[in-house]
Amino acid sequence: MADPGEQNSGPVSAGPGPADRHILDRLGALRAADLPVRGGRTMAYVYDSGLPGVEELANAAAAAFAGVNGLDMTAFPSVVSLENDVVARTARLLGGGPETVGTFTSGGTESCLLAVLTAREHARRTRGVTEPELVLPETAHAAFHKAAGLFGLKTVVVPVDPLTYRVRAGDLAAALTDRTALVVVSAPSYAHGVTDPVADAARAAAGRGVLCHVDACIGGWYLGHLRLGAGAPAVPPFDLAVPGVTSLSVDLHKYGYTAKGASVLLFRDAGLRRHGWFAHASWPGYPVVNATLQGTKPAGPLAAAWAVLERIGTDGYTELSLRVHRAVTALVAGVGEIDGLRVLGSPDSSLLAIAADGPGVDPFVVADEMRGLGWYVQPQPAFAGSPANLHLTVTAAMAGEETVRDLLGALTRAVAAAAAADPVEADPAVVAAAAALDPENLTSDEAALALAFAGVGEHGELPERMAPVLAVLQALPPKLAERLLPELVGRLYRPAGG
Repeated sequence: MADPGEQNSGPVSAGPGPADRHILDRLGALRAADLPVRGGRTMAYVYDSGLPGVEELANAAAAAFAGVNGLDMTAFPSVVSLENDVVARTARLLGGGPETVGTFTSGGTESCLLAVLTAREHARRTRGVTEPELVLPETAHAAFHKAAGLFGLKTVVVPVDPLTYRVRAGDLAAALTDRTALVVVSAPSYAHGVTDPVADAARAAAGRGVLCHVDACIGGWYLGHLRLGAGAPAVPPFDLAVPGVTSLSVDLHKYGYTAKGASVLLFRDAGLRRHGWFAHASWPGYPVVNATLQGTKPAGPLAAAWAVLERIGTDGYTELSLRVHRAVTALVAGVGEIDGLRVLGSPDSSLLAIAADGPGVDPFVVADEMRGLGWYVQPQPAFAGSPANLHLTVTAAMAGEETVRDLLGALTRAVAAAAAADPVEADPAVVAAAAALDPENLTSDEAALALAFAGVGEHGELPERMAPVLAVLQALPPKLAERLLPELVGRLYRPAGG
């Protein structure tokens, strides 16, 4: 009799053959134009542990589950086992108890969307709220505004302290009403790497019977393990162990260093989680139940995440977090010694925002110079009380002393070049003309003209140096910029001949 596992495995693929070489060569040529995803020099969007074999293990695990569909767990019970393992590990790390449950999602945005959807339904069903509101700091991730738009909540945006960039709990509390469905706080906020006062905010929310979500997408795995390390700094309380916190999101494809498409949304209990699920049996097809926004749910990212978590383990992640912490400490000190730069706020995570210390240095020009030196640092335009700055995501792959010295040396050279260059400023006449445009009724011709003023080509081509484009976008009213950005992206995503 054949082995049961062999029966379920199906035909074994021999892999791509010589006839497929041109396909892989084409993919390789396309990838050559991308930023590198390994080595730590791309300090946004990608996360590299620097550990040998981790990427290969993730790829093998994902390939083993490439054909598995998590839509129906009765057909593929493996996804239940893997997801339960991943959620249990996450809950143990982040303050969960016996009642804690969770859902594996495709990423931080989906986790945040589901948290908001669940809160809306909870408020409607348990409190009768028909015009729900979402209370959040101005530093909260854009995903929550996306969720509010998709699910029909009004956003109530609360300003943050102009020096610390943390929201004040009293301001959040003052924004709560009988219509509030959810309060959001960050651990940390992306833009500045600082953690909001989670305990105070959760207490205020609980006092009004309101749910409180902690967005720990980028920092939860890092901070959760950092506090386990010997000699680690004090980490502010931020997880489900904090009274009043009802849900928390954490991405594994960030500081879990798993393959892309891996996040976990934790809930205090199954009763709360159920408010965000979709079920439908009123049609002639199969009964449908979805815990996420997806129908078909690829199991490859789940298998890859499970494998990497098993491989690195708690001790491994703790060491990686301590390594990143040491690098961040060295970078903060090093940036403080570079004339023309300063760190915004007091970051307590793995993220830094670096602004100009005086009028002579344009952060956008520094970003262009850094790219020429082989580093990608993410430009962040000025908004409210936050000046234009450079965002650095520090991962374990760049946490060695030599790499930190190289980065600080590159920053020093880039700042000197920026100080010697002419300042990049948006033409006031162009900005004034653009500001007169109505974003709601902008025609395609007007959008094309505005993009041309910003230096964007007819087909979405961007100039080699982005400082002039960023200067124009920063000077535009936010609503106009939000109208133009889809026009820009729409030009890029156009099939040949379209």
